[in-house]
Amino acid sequence: MNDKFEEYLKKVEKGLYDIFPSEMLPQGEVIKAAEYSLSAGGKRIRPVLVLAFCEMCGGDPDNALDVAHALEYMHTYSLIHDDLPCMDNDDIRRGKPSCHKAFGEATALLAGDALAILPFEAIARSRTISAETAVKCIGRLARCCGTLGMIGGQQIDTCPENGRVPDGLITSVYRMKTSDLIEAACVCGVFCAESADETVFVQRAAEYAENLGLAFQIIDDILDVTSTDEVLGKPVGSDIEQHKNTYVSAYGLEAAEKAAADYTGKALAALGTFENNEFLTELTKSLLVRKK
Repeated sequence: MNDKFEEYLKKVEKGLYDIFPSEMLPQGEVIKAAEYSLSAGGKRIRPVLVLAFCEMCGGDPDNALDVAHALEYMHTYSLIHDDLPCMDNDDIRRGKPSCHKAFGEATALLAGDALAILPFEAIARSRTISAETAVKCIGRLARCCGTLGMIGGQQIDTCPENGRVPDGLITSVYRMKTSDLIEAACVCGVFCAESADETVFVQRAAEYAENLGLAFQIIDDILDVTSTDEVLGKPVGSDIEQHKNTYVSAYGLEAAEKAAADYTGKALAALGTFENNEFLTELTKSLLVRKK
């Protein structure tokens, strides 16, 4: 699994920055800020999922690279904005100063905006997928990241009614703010394969993504109370300090660990539809026991 992940990772890193204009332009500072956050590391899970689903559905993962890059741009934008003082107010991201600490709040805001727009250019200009596939990818990504998806979930999470998200709404928020971007990655990977079985594959990919995203976010909640700043690469305990309603605060650590395992099991079951699912099966299991 690790060897395959590294193979995908090398593909993702190649050409990831080619779309950026020169930093020597008058607006070069915002380009530097965007590249700074994009190069800060991270697991690159979402672009890897694009390539893995494309290949698992019989496609050539090289044809999905522009879409994979688009997912990483979108994810990085969300992290820049998450860290801003008006959101989570985090000074450290991936062991480095957050974008707004390194470049100032205004430039960080604009860098996030740039990275939110860039995915659609990357997909639209791709020469390795059909125009029809590009339109489907753009549509899915826009829906998953808009007010019905990631941004909607962030809004509820940031401004809960009466200062608290009702316990029953926690998983709904997690689906929107975490699962939906993962869904975009998995489903767009299916689109890029251009398979005759696309309809069935899309349904199962979305089911997988929903459950993986829920497990992923709950594990984030667990790590926020069990890990350290050094291991996690960002301050732990921030959810408690900001009085955020998390799965752990609502149900307790033991229940959160069980829920993460249950959602992981459902994600693995959704992979049963696909042949050659060994890589994603092992990756999914590894994410359940991740330390950062």
